[in-house]
Amino acid sequence: MAKKNYVLDTNVLIENPNCIKILRNGQENNIFIPYTVITELDKLKKDQRLGPVVAQAIHTILNDNAITIFPPVFNNSNRELSPDDYILEEIENSELEKPILVTNDRILQIKTRLYDISCEGFRDSIPFRSDSQLFTGFSDDEGTPVRNSFKWENGTPVFISESGPKPIGYTHEVWGIRPRTVYQNLAMELMLNQDINLVSIQSEAGYGKTFLALACALYLALEKKDNNCDKVYLVKPIWEIGAKMGFLPGDVEDKMLPYVRYIHDLIVKLHEQRPANRIFMEGGSDRLRFNQKKFEILPIAYVRGMNLENCVVIVDEMQNMSRTETRALLTRMGEGVKCFCLGDTRQVDNPYLNESNNGLNWVVKKLKGSKGYAHIVLKGDRSRGPITDLVLKSGL
Repeated sequence: MAKKNYVLDTNVLIENPNCIKILRNGQENNIFIPYTVITELDKLKKDQRLGPVVAQAIHTILNDNAITIFPPVFNNSNRELSPDDYILEEIENSELEKPILVTNDRILQIKTRLYDISCEGFRDSIPFRSDSQLFTGFSDDEGTPVRNSFKWENGTPVFISESGPKPIGYTHEVWGIRPRTVYQNLAMELMLNQDINLVSIQSEAGYGKTFLALACALYLALEKKDNNCDKVYLVKPIWEIGAKMGFLPGDVEDKMLPYVRYIHDLIVKLHEQRPANRIFMEGGSDRLRFNQKKFEILPIAYVRGMNLENCVVIVDEMQNMSRTETRALLTRMGEGVKCFCLGDTRQVDNPYLNESNNGLNWVVKKLKGSKGYAHIVLKGDRSRGPITDLVLKSGL
């Protein structure tokens, strides 16, 4: 069978950077890229949203010597040419035998008829996934397993650590809370493991990562006797969704209140499940004041210069922190600290960050496989409620 000559459009490279490997199918087919596609990638690499995907595509092209790039065609006519027109001109000028343009651009698909060029769509498109999404906390069956990860054996998750494999055939119950899914149970296993100091948890909205982290933090700080943790810190970067609220009166806790009201609601819910009077001023959970000796909410800007010891630190919405802020925060942590880093790299509100360049993703990218660190992605059929489930399944 003769080799097929595939010519790739920009949108195919962006929608799935692995399209080159898929279409080549070993050594069965040839891959060609028009010069105009390279110039379009050059423009798109500065896009905050598409930058990481474009970087992947560029890396693949740069390291693949088997790819042929068509030379540019210069417009000597008076008519204005669009990038699509230039791509078609470059294909025609190449005199390639039976080229097949692979594109999901329907207008370009129509234009190929005028040039008598074969055209195919690329259906195997996948959304970009960050490191914190790609590494789910489970090791592949092939190769050496990642330290402090899980693998499935006969339907049972097994924790892989330096001390050996440990089947997780039991269900945790912490502060009166039982996990809804096996992944929530494994997240609790990591947060309660005395050999793991730093845990990162990635999930979409509604899978309970903050609620589980608060339950484990209360247990470690208020109940567990064989550790030195006696206080909970909650650190949260402040980025508003929509219109800005402007100046807010009051002290730090008053200013933070609109951004962390959900934290108070979750703590009240845990308090109703099992009393946690020591974290409230005067023992009253109906007030919006926490006992600063036991529970403190910190803006990220106040962390520099602090020395955190013998405490549990919950970093919420870590995807809105920069790499510099993440390093500054984690280097504040001394002896006796347990840290839970929570977030979703698909919900970046910070306009200067993206799915790849954010604090949560940098933690997973740099610390994966390190001693004392573990990561897990929460998933499953049950989340916050039926409306959240509907939104997540629909892909809204």
